[in-house]
Amino acid sequence: MVVTAPDPKAFLLATPFFGGLSEPSLDLLMSMLVERRFEVGSTVVAEGEAGRSMFIVKSGRLAVSKRTNAGRVIPISVLQSGDFFGEMTLIEMQNRSATVVAEAPTVLYELTAQNLYACYKADIHAYVIVLQNINRELSRRLRRADDRFAGRAADNDN
Repeated sequence: MVVTAPDPKAFLLATPFFGGLSEPSLDLLMSMLVERRFEVGSTVVAEGEAGRSMFIVKSGRLAVSKRTNAGRVIPISVLQSGDFFGEMTLIEMQNRSATVVAEAPTVLYELTAQNLYACYKADIHAYVIVLQNINRELSRRLRRADDRFAGRAADNDN
């Protein structure tokens, strides 16, 4: 998904993560975001490391990959403006499930678990919407993974 908008508020409202939020709720969450910049080839997060934040892609392009037990790197997806990642660590409090590397100069908005908890305490309605948006995106990703898995299984049948 590529999202373009002239100002940060319009940009964030157009992303799946912030969809449906009221203006005051969006303002609260925007105040919690920290902008992070990454050069080409920079690792944003590494599979297996502890993670306590998630990211929304403001601009750039990122490659998501996983390493097999044999050490082979498997590409998983490409992220662009409007996409978000790292949300799983906020929900399940586990280590990072994949590695994300900048393929182009990249600007991200970071939201920490601590700030998401502060949102919960300050605006429970916004918190619920954000969790619904995360769950919706996780469901979409699971459907795509199911489709890829079923497609590969069908290819093996032939």
